[in-house]
Amino acid sequence: MHDPVAFAVPFFILLLAIEWAAARKLAHTEEERAPAGAYSRRDAWASIWMGVASVGINAVVNGIALIGYAALFVYVAPWQLPATAWYTWVIAIVGVDFLYYWYHRMAHRVRIVWATHQAHHSSQYFNFATAVRQKWNISGDVFLRALLPLFGVPPWIVFASFSINLVYQFWIHTERIGRMWRPFEFVFNTPSHHRVHHGMDQQYLDKNYGGIFIVWDRMFRSFALETSRPHYGLTKQVDTYNIWTLQTHEYVAIARDVRRARRWRDRFGFVFGPPGWGPRDAVQPDVASVAPMPASSTP
Repeated sequence: MHDPVAFAVPFFILLLAIEWAAARKLAHTEEERAPAGAYSRRDAWASIWMGVASVGINAVVNGIALIGYAALFVYVAPWQLPATAWYTWVIAIVGVDFLYYWYHRMAHRVRIVWATHQAHHSSQYFNFATAVRQKWNISGDVFLRALLPLFGVPPWIVFASFSINLVYQFWIHTERIGRMWRPFEFVFNTPSHHRVHHGMDQQYLDKNYGGIFIVWDRMFRSFALETSRPHYGLTKQVDTYNIWTLQTHEYVAIARDVRRARRWRDRFGFVFGPPGWGPRDAVQPDVASVAPMPASSTP
């Protein structure tokens, strides 16, 4: 097995260096916030080190997952698709992207899963460095991808297809590319679509989950068009460049909320509810008891 991501790393580095150099050249601006495509040195290096750590962690986790995928493919799958057939690759690439869409959507709507994903959204910049700001906990991806070998896709093709999906998503993390050819924008994910996904503005929240294809968002009504330049990052920004804190702060927040909760349904909500979920007041005030008394009439 040869991971396509490993072959793409030199191109990642080259493109990141070019964009970073261009950002330094064009850094002079009168805008109050960072100009399009800007880089912050500390933010970029935090992203890069998060990406480096993810490569090592993913290698270990995927190595373990390969054993399970092989067992599913050999002993459980009702059929085995031929690795040399073109349609196997189509099924794998489209299947991986379809599963990625739904897992990605769940990652934005279920807080415990969001805790794994939010690190990627924690940068207030949108550039090629942000693309490598990857999560370290890929357990959800591993379990979801298991559906493909379960239905006969060779495990090495599953991994290769997921890597192709990941490589594709690198180039869409930039503000240097505007709108593209309309038919291409209709089918595929593009920088314009993905800028929307990273936007923290109300009209952009929880939109454009697709990896390679944007058609899933159009089909399942999670698509939004870029109408203005987004503000990037989390709705509650985490002002740190400590990569451990960036990866774990949401887990800590969940644990703190669960510990403070008094009811089991509230504990469940803090873990499995959407990000930002909070319990309703346990006791609603008696409106009649707090309403002002009418003024008495004088005789």
